[in-house]
Amino acid sequence: MTAETKHQGPLVSVIIPTYNRPGYLKQAIASVVQQTYTNLEIIVSDDCSPEHPQPIIDAFQDGRIRLRRNPTNLGIGLNATYAFKEAQGKYVASLNDDDLWCPDFLEKLVPPLEANPDLALAFCDYFIINSEGAIDAPATEKQSCREKRHQLQAGIYRPFWELGLIDRSVFAASAALIRCEAVAWERLQEAGVFWDYYISYLACRSGQGAYYCPERLACYRIHAQSENMTSGNRNAQAKIRKGKAGIACYESFMADAPTPKLRKYFEREWAYANTTLGIGLLRANQAIAARPYLLRSLQYQKLNLRTMVALALSFIPQSLASPFLQMRNVFAEHSNHL
Repeated sequence: MTAETKHQGPLVSVIIPTYNRPGYLKQAIASVVQQTYTNLEIIVSDDCSPEHPQPIIDAFQDGRIRLRRNPTNLGIGLNATYAFKEAQGKYVASLNDDDLWCPDFLEKLVPPLEANPDLALAFCDYFIINSEGAIDAPATEKQSCREKRHQLQAGIYRPFWELGLIDRSVFAASAALIRCEAVAWERLQEAGVFWDYYISYLACRSGQGAYYCPERLACYRIHAQSENMTSGNRNAQAKIRKGKAGIACYESFMADAPTPKLRKYFEREWAYANTTLGIGLLRANQAIAARPYLLRSLQYQKLNLRTMVALALSFIPQSLASPFLQMRNVFAEHSNHL
């Protein structure tokens, strides 16, 4: 396969990071294979799933698909990073193994990047679907409004720091197409479970622009086993992963913030991530380890109830603290991809 042909257009690399979701993975691959834009390489990046995904790939009988499989479980951040580094295309897109693309996803997003060499990425709106794949219309509208896409017009945005990192309008994990040379992929390993958000940051700091297509061309699946759902509930290790990734990301963002408004926002989110890590450590019965993160958080949000309650709980016996640590009204997470 050549990188570009007269009729097919440039090669697009599609990354599908996966771990132990064979049913959803099959659907995700099918949605890529069925794209109307056909000059693709499809890299399924398996993080050492108990059930080997090779039979799923073989069933498609499509030479564009290949498997890379980690010998041990590395976590979603590194799994995605290593796959991106293998991409050969002019453009690259990722698709979560539990998400889907509409057939014209790439057909709609490649042309703006071809027409504008100074763009880092093109992105679109998307549907929210449930575990069975049915569209949740109210949740879809709510998500579009929450991430401010409902007020965006089709076109180019430059710079797009606020759009990408405050409004979080760019969902890089499943609803964006990225110019491969615009992103320093070797830095992606810094981001952990926030790898997709970090892609938006790396694209922003390139100084290039972003194109928005207001159509819904992808589907984001909400289900009980997703990382976002587990980190927001009682899974202590998922919350610890989330807190560590958030701290690392926002420290990078603060160092690069081009305006005081952005830096202030990143400082608040950095503080929030420290609290998230502290709560995760408390739930893992590591109260002493949790305190420094909670105290750091209070430096930037002195009257934050979530942080103050968590700090107080770190000084009382675990048997008494546990019921309070499960209170979702106090320790609720942000309602977004993070």
